[in-house]
Amino acid sequence: METLSLMPWNWQQPDWPNFRWDAARIAPAEQSFLLAAGASFGAVKHLDKSEHIQLIIESMGTEAVTTSEIEGEILDRASVQSSIQRQLGLIANQRRISPAEAGIAEMMVDLYRSSPEQLSAQMLFRWHRQLTNGRRDLKDIGRYRTSPEPMQIVSGPIGSEKVHFQAPPSAQVPAQMQQFIAWFNRTEVPDGGPLPALTRAGIAHLYFESIHPFEDGNGRIGRALAEKALEQALGQPALTGLATTILSRRKEYYNTLEDANKGNEISAWLAWFAAVALEAQKRTNAQIEFLIAKTKLMDRLRGHINARQQKALLRMLREGPEGFEGGMSAGNYSTITGASPATATRDLAALVEAGALHRTGELRHARYFLRLAP
Repeated sequence: METLSLMPWNWQQPDWPNFRWDAARIAPAEQSFLLAAGASFGAVKHLDKSEHIQLIIESMGTEAVTTSEIEGEILDRASVQSSIQRQLGLIANQRRISPAEAGIAEMMVDLYRSSPEQLSAQMLFRWHRQLTNGRRDLKDIGRYRTSPEPMQIVSGPIGSEKVHFQAPPSAQVPAQMQQFIAWFNRTEVPDGGPLPALTRAGIAHLYFESIHPFEDGNGRIGRALAEKALEQALGQPALTGLATTILSRRKEYYNTLEDANKGNEISAWLAWFAAVALEAQKRTNAQIEFLIAKTKLMDRLRGHINARQQKALLRMLREGPEGFEGGMSAGNYSTITGASPATATRDLAALVEAGALHRTGELRHARYFLRLAP
């Protein structure tokens, strides 16, 4: 097993936690992020209240599910969204929801509502209790870890383990976290402050993960802190959707984070994080544009399509910006609407003529895709 004497970690080095980076390398991404944020806030104004709520619920639900999946925990998206709606007071249904689903939903709503508030140990403890809802295997819930055993991230068979990271001893965590919280709040200054948005969020995530203050749940809380930093920089709650993009690059994420844990010159980490944040922002903006285009489409077709066509379109629109996988076939249409094959073909042809769908292929190979105005 690799030893600490051969591989000192960032927190062991004399310049900890005085991170260094090349600001010019990150500056173009910072500018792009703020410009795109302004455009998205402008676009949101075109959503009506119900669509705006839908966007919030879908954003929080997706973030909750994907941030859990990064850690290998698979949750039911519908249950998480239902729990978020309940937390927001929008529904009072009795859908069966697991403690893990209810807990992450509660944490996401708390993150959204508390975005303008300064960070505190009590806030982190609250998030940890929510995140570990229903757990019986942890000693330290809603408090920093206390175990004398080293907090390590290890892989490989017993006897030949590779230590990817070792965090500070538990006895050091309270002081380290007091310093981290003071840094987080000190760098949150109106009008941009001394640290740009992506830089502050990237450092916050790395800094927190380096301390690894909890027995479990550090990754999810660390990503929530990055979201909080971005929300504070933008001046309003607006999840960027970091976890969804990180999930698609999970191996790269862990490798880049591991490399960043070995020193306090962090330009490479910040450049990687900035690229991920910009990609995440594009996904979120695409969702906003999709909701606007969806509203325009259904408004334009109102009174010109039958109930079957409306049902099928709404089913396709439920898939979001990525679209109905593989396209709608006449068989799919019949299954969704109960129409006969001949009626399905006529209905779909009429939707093509109305400009709601476009078709590829012929006869039994014909597939239909949404045609949404940009």
